[in-house]
Amino acid sequence: MVQNMGTIVPAHANSRDMYIVAIAAALKEELGGGARAIKTIMRWTGASGRTARHWLAGDRGPEGWHLVLLARHSDQVMRAVLKMAERDLLSVSIELTTAEVALARATAIIKALHVDPRGS
Repeated sequence: MVQNMGTIVPAHANSRDMYIVAIAAALKEELGGGARAIKTIMRWTGASGRTARHWLAGDRGPEGWHLVLLARHSDQVMRAVLKMAERDLLSVSIELTTAEVALARATAIIKALHVDPRGS
């Protein structure tokens, strides 16, 4: 007789829950948790209001193309995906590039506003 040692749960089962929670947290951090956030998610992805509510509440997670669309519009979702994929270094690189672009833009504005004290 074979003794039953209990149910074996696949290692990735908990990973799915962590994914759902991470995406919900990223959306809440970026958009907040109200009706405006739901409408924004709907606009970004074309998903229904009910689906957007589930994503925001952490009941379900976006899959496939919807996840790509969320990552396209939300820096927080992109960071969460990169972190889950263990690509944090890529996230840092993206942030540095964004900072460089912002600094270059600010420098150009400052130069355009700069008045030569000699009057020439």
